Amino acid sequence: MQLDSRLKAVAGFVKEGSRVADIGTDHAYLAIYLIRSKRARFVIASDKNNGPYESAKRTVKSEGISDKEIQVRIGDGLSTIVPGEVDTICIAGMGGVLISEILESSPEVLAGVDILVLQPMNAAKELRIWLYEHHWYIADECLAVADGRIYEIIQAKRGERTVPPDVLLSIGPVLWEKKPDMLKHHIERLLFQAKRVATGMEKSRQAQKSDRYSDIQREIHELEEHLKW
Repeated sequence: MQLDSRLKAVAGFVKEGSRVADIGTDHAYLAIYLIRSKRARFVIASDKNNGPYESAKRTVKSEGISDKEIQVRIGDGLSTIVPGEVDTICIAGMGGVLISEILESSPEVLAGVDILVLQPMNAAKELRIWLYEHHWYIADECLAVADGRIYEIIQAKRGERTVPPDVLLSIGPVLWEKKPDMLKHHIERLLFQAKRVATGMEKSRQAQKSDRYSDIQREIHELEEHLKW
């Protein structure tokens, strides 16, 4: 079974021998890869929708994997997990705000988890802020390209750390530290998005006087500065 570079990057942040929950599993491809590669010894492949749930069950069965290795469950967010069942949670392909809401909704499950592997489709900055505010820190990050799009993958661990500067919460503090090949493209994409917001606000005099507009202008300046190294 072949994973795209996005899901391979997610799998790469799972420690060997982990007990994993794959939330929003879809076809259970990540779950199967984790078992086949021995990164996980047990995976709960969970989805809230019946179609993906049935698809995941068929895929796991066709791969000849027993429910001692992968259990496919249906339910919303972390509701399918009993506290203490897993030590790692993977959530890929959802918005950053939704990911933080899923994590926040089940503190009793999260209490037994050591590692989060998260791939937000948007609002990565908001997700990073949530992590630091809830006693997690970003241990590692990477970028992956799939279907012509750059994706951010975040590995978070439990613990207290100093909150990075605002611009690095946008870029990714570990990405900035590691400076992978795609970092400039990643920052340019963030800059494009910020400028698009600013252009929209410039159509209104009231919006231009707002704190939000000042924040966007500052973000644009700081992102431009971080393109120079």
